[in-house]
Amino acid sequence: MSAITTHVLDTSQGRPAAGVPVALEVLRVESGWEQIGMGETDADGRLRELLPPGDVLVEGMYRINFDTVTYFASLGVEGFYPVVSIVFAVRDAGQHYHVPLLLSPYGYSTYRGS
Repeated sequence: MSAITTHVLDTSQGRPAAGVPVALEVLRVESGWEQIGMGETDADGRLRELLPPGDVLVEGMYRINFDTVTYFASLGVEGFYPVVSIVFAVRDAGQHYHVPLLLSPYGYSTYRGS
């Protein structure tokens, strides 16, 4: 499992959100946001390998972008937020960072998971 993971739950459907495209970015002082990982949530709404194998987690600012328009379109649902971006700080590179997303077509919530 990578040092950064996520889990998306569709609260409007009452189930995990499978097939959500996800991108991980890191903020580089010299060049801005740089994509370093990507994937898609599995049948359980999880993405366990967001940080690429061999990449070492470093302290800094990270952003996870969830392509919610693609997910809701696959359900035939029109949502209000086409992308959900969550920016968070990694202050201890030795820890695991789990960033869950609770999602519905017209709202979302997140928290630091375990």
